[in-house]
Amino acid sequence: MIEMCRPVPQWIHCNLLSAKGSMMASARSAPPVAGYPPASFIDPVTLMQIQSLELRAKAVVEGFFTGLHRSPYHGFSVEFTEYRQYVPGDDLRYLDWRLYARSDRYYIKRFEDETNLLCHLLVDNSRSMSYGSLPYTKADYGKTLAGTLAYFLHSQRDAVGLFRFSSDVDEYLPPRYRAGHLRRVLISLDQQPQGTSTGIVAALERVAEVVRRRGLFVLITDFLAPLDQLESRLGYLRATGNEVAAFQIVDPAELDFPFTESALFVDAETGREVYVDPQVGRKQYQQKFEKHQNDVAQCCERLGVQLTRLTTDTPLEQALAEFLRTRVRVTQTRRK
Repeated sequence: MIEMCRPVPQWIHCNLLSAKGSMMASARSAPPVAGYPPASFIDPVTLMQIQSLELRAKAVVEGFFTGLHRSPYHGFSVEFTEYRQYVPGDDLRYLDWRLYARSDRYYIKRFEDETNLLCHLLVDNSRSMSYGSLPYTKADYGKTLAGTLAYFLHSQRDAVGLFRFSSDVDEYLPPRYRAGHLRRVLISLDQQPQGTSTGIVAALERVAEVVRRRGLFVLITDFLAPLDQLESRLGYLRATGNEVAAFQIVDPAELDFPFTESALFVDAETGREVYVDPQVGRKQYQQKFEKHQNDVAQCCERLGVQLTRLTTDTPLEQALAEFLRTRVRVTQTRRK
């Protein structure tokens, strides 16, 4: 008999102990990104074969801009929050020559004191992130996403900080823009999952204690944790004038539950073992998982937190595009 009365977050993040052979989820086709040719997407399986996190991040960011340059649709890049196209009469001192070298187009960088961003990346480093039905784990995908955002923001001269958390904050790097800081962030991100539980609430409490300046907070997690106090902690960040964006990382197997044979599952964080007959438990599992997903979405919607869900077979260019869209929407809202 499968124990289905326990909350989904406590047993959904599990490793299959008695599975025979390897299970590979089929790649989902990502929705098209406006102004970006789908053929330019880097297959995540191929990307993850690059050992260096910095090189993976660089490949995604540079590939993204190359795709925009080659596309006949240029509206997306023109709307980017920190730039506008050059028009005759603009002060040439504010031309961004580095962006010109990449795109062969002239862009004016808005006044740096007004546009430079203070960004904190909050990255889940708990053991639930160590699950993966693909050749890599959710942790590998999540830290590559975080590294991509850090690399992109650093290239725009924005200050990037990092909270790496499990049951509590494992490491904190204050946001900086200076030589060597990006490397420190990437080295910290490259640590293997080691915490025993997913302490999103504890991490947000710590954030509230140490961060005094307003900025952007990007939460990268699987959200496989109790949501009792999540809304109040996220609400505090929003109430103090911060922007908050969240990326939920999910393995395809956690969505589809494609297992066909009875097997023993173990909770990656508590070590509890559960014997599961997929034919009996699949429907109840999917119902509980869907309810948990809806609860997360409703919490973020009430607080004005932009939630983006990503399966680990989604090209990371799509995540970067969604991040930029969010920044565009926020900036346009402020101007109204």
